Amino acid sequence: MEKTIASPLEGTLKKKTIWQRLKEEKWLQLMAWMGLIWMLVFNYAPMYGLLTAFKKNYRITTPLFSLAFLKSAWAANGGFQHFINFFKDEEFVNIMVNTLGISLLKLCICFPIPIAFAILLNEVQNPRLKKYVQTISYLPHFLSWVVLGGILTTWMDDNGLFNQVLMRIGVLEKPISYLAEPKYFWFIVVFSDLWKELGWSAIIYLAAISGIDQQMYEAAEIDGASRLRQIFSITLPSIKGTVIIMFILAVGGLLNSNFDQIFVLWNPLNSERSNVIDIYTYSTAMRSMRYSYATAIGLFKSVVAFILLFLANKFTKKVNGTSLF
Repeated sequence: MEKTIASPLEGTLKKKTIWQRLKEEKWLQLMAWMGLIWMLVFNYAPMYGLLTAFKKNYRITTPLFSLAFLKSAWAANGGFQHFINFFKDEEFVNIMVNTLGISLLKLCICFPIPIAFAILLNEVQNPRLKKYVQTISYLPHFLSWVVLGGILTTWMDDNGLFNQVLMRIGVLEKPISYLAEPKYFWFIVVFSDLWKELGWSAIIYLAAISGIDQQMYEAAEIDGASRLRQIFSITLPSIKGTVIIMFILAVGGLLNSNFDQIFVLWNPLNSERSNVIDIYTYSTAMRSMRYSYATAIGLFKSVVAFILLFLANKFTKKVNGTSLF
C-alpha cells in the first residue's frame, strides 16, 4: 500500500475549537462581553419594571425585585385598567393633538431643512467661510436646553429682544409675552429645535455627500450641467439611502416630543398647547405619585413608536427598496 505523506499545512488548516478561539481572542472577547453585560443591565433588566403598568397601584417603597411586588394586586380588566383610564382621560385628545402636532411640524420643517443646509454648505467654495458657517451652526447643539430655554425666555419676554426689534421696525404696537400665549407655543418649539439642531443634523448628510464620486460632477460639468442640475441629478439621488434611513427613524420618534425642550418652555399659561405625552407622564408620576398609571402611558408610547417604525420601514422598502431592517 502506498504511504500518504501529510502536508505540512494540514495541521494549521484544521478547524479550531471554540475554546481555542476564545483563548486566542480573550481580550477582544472581554471587551465584547463587557458591552453585552452593560446592555443587559441598563437596557434589558429595567424592562422588568414594565410590570408596574399592569399592577393596581405600585408604591415606590416596594422593591421591584421582591416577592411583595410580584404578589401585589394586578390592575382590573386583565391588568389593562390603566391603559383604559388613559384612553378615557379627558386630557387624552388634547395630549395626542399637541404631541402629534408638534412632532409633525418638526418632521415637515426640521427634517428637510438640514438636508438643504448640508447641500448648500457643500456648494460653498471658500473653505474659511465654510468652516465658520459649520462652527456657528454646530455651537447651539452643545448647549443644554436649560441654557437655551433661559435665553429664549429672556428674548421672548415683554421687554425682550424680539419685542424690542419688532416694535422698532413698526411690526408691533405693544409687546407680546410669547411664552404666555398658547397659540405661539408650537412654532416656538419647532423653530427653537431647528436653531439648536440644524448644524448637528446636517453632519450625517455632509458625510454622505463627501462620499460621492467627484468624477460624476466632472462628467456633468463637461456635459454642460449647471450646479442646480448636478444637485438634483447627482447629489440628491446619491444620498437617498441616508435620507430614507433618517426619515424612518424620525417617523418612529413621532411621539417623542423632546421632554427637555418642552419642560423648560412650559408654564401654566401655555399648558393648553404644551401638555404633551412626556409632560403628562412626568406630572402623573412625580406630582401625583401614580407610578403604575405613568408606566402604562410610557409603555403605550413605546408600543406606538415601534408600530410607526415598522410601518415606515415597510413603506420605504416597498416604494424605494431601502429599509432599516
